[in-house]
Amino acid sequence: MSDPVMKKASLADIQKLKDEGKLFHDPKAPEGEALGADFWAKAHVEGPRKPRSVHLKLDPEVFDFFYAQSQGKGHLTRMQAVLKAYVKAHTPS
Repeated sequence: MSDPVMKKASLADIQKLKDEGKLFHDPKAPEGEALGADFWAKAHVEGPRKPRSVHLKLDPEVFDFFYAQSQGKGHLTRMQAVLKAYVKAHTPS
């Protein structure tokens, strides 16, 4: 599943945005060691996790609701987003 906030851009697209002055870069943003020893001491590499394929039965009204909300396209992605929000709301920080 792709992140709806992430957008794909070619190198040419990025260069065009830069030339038009639409590419924002904060020169004061911390890099590398500027993040501090505490940050790096707690940092760990987390590899990508593969999604699991699950087959489940849904009540017709549940399926119909999500199908109608997404106008027939993206209903599974919408269901996934709802489930992720539930997990986030019920997971201790």
